[in-house]
Amino acid sequence: MSRSAEPLTTEAIAALPKVLLHDHLDGGLRPATIVEIAAEVGHELPTTDPEALGRWFVEAASSGSLPRYLETFDHTIAVMQRAEDLRRVAREAVVDLAADGVVYAEQRYAPEQHLRAGLSLQDVVDAVQQGLTEGVEEAAAAGRRIRVGQLVTAMRHENRGQEIAELALANRERGVVGFDIAGAEDGFPPSRHVAAFRTLRQAHFPVTIHAGEAAGLDSISEALHVGGALRLGHGVRIADDITFGERTEEDPSGLGVASLGYVAHWVRDQQVPLELCPTSNVQTGAAASVADHPITALGALGFAVTVNTDNRLMSGTSMTQEMQRLVEEAGWSLADLRDATLTAAWNGFIHHDERQALVDEVIEPGFVPQGAGGRHRA
Repeated sequence: MSRSAEPLTTEAIAALPKVLLHDHLDGGLRPATIVEIAAEVGHELPTTDPEALGRWFVEAASSGSLPRYLETFDHTIAVMQRAEDLRRVAREAVVDLAADGVVYAEQRYAPEQHLRAGLSLQDVVDAVQQGLTEGVEEAAAAGRRIRVGQLVTAMRHENRGQEIAELALANRERGVVGFDIAGAEDGFPPSRHVAAFRTLRQAHFPVTIHAGEAAGLDSISEALHVGGALRLGHGVRIADDITFGERTEEDPSGLGVASLGYVAHWVRDQQVPLELCPTSNVQTGAAASVADHPITALGALGFAVTVNTDNRLMSGTSMTQEMQRLVEEAGWSLADLRDATLTAAWNGFIHHDERQALVDEVIEPGFVPQGAGGRHRA
């Protein structure tokens, strides 16, 4: 990664155009919205004070355990069971992302988790899409441009992968741009859903798979070669397949003599995008700190790294905050942020001409320093 003395203020980072590939709809609710809906549906919360509730989510998610992290979703999913609530949550998510400078986002969620109030799977997708559309319109009215697609997810510990794959395909012209599996990774490999992945591959439909977060290289390999993943959800454990050299004065990072294993070589050679989530990865124990997060070394070694939020509520974060932490704690420059943003833009699950327009019309102009006459060069 490049290093520069160029100052990057919070305001400058906030103004940058951002692309978000890995953000969970049920992990980004406003605390006040949770409190309001919970009161209506009779769901008991740890606290009904919105500010205290926001702090509770971050504290509960910071245990260093992925299973404990996932328990926090009991409360968000509980208030996302009625169509009007799904619609509201989706609308607010888009408005919040646009206010953070996000210009393209994919919102992932598992429709099978929102059926308790009698909705069908299609009802869920319809309600979310209506909310996303309303959010885009509300953002536009405020002068903010954003495009958002649905990324439909199957829970990896359940047995509805084929059904959810068919749901995704049925809505590919109505806002659904991709498919994912999520949930507890260790013990529930992608091979449990091999039929779903085969169906999607034969239909030429894009897939990303949570892999390399709570489980290691075997999970990554299955995601790639069984699931046909075009991107890796997190993928931080690919660093397990890299042996770094001894740090010296000439090579303080030890990257000069880094040795890659076969899986790491494949991921880098094929430029498989890594949907890395620095703050979340620290919370779940997948990384020791943002300063030591593998994202910086992976970027320096030529891997296709992207910056993401994962769950904005549980991590108390935003894209601006993720970028700012990388700048302040890991020494990232404007060029590093630009590279990661371009990588994300070129790997969104939209068509090539649409990616080209996103890059040419929004991303590149947004990274031109004020007063400059041409494009910023990395």
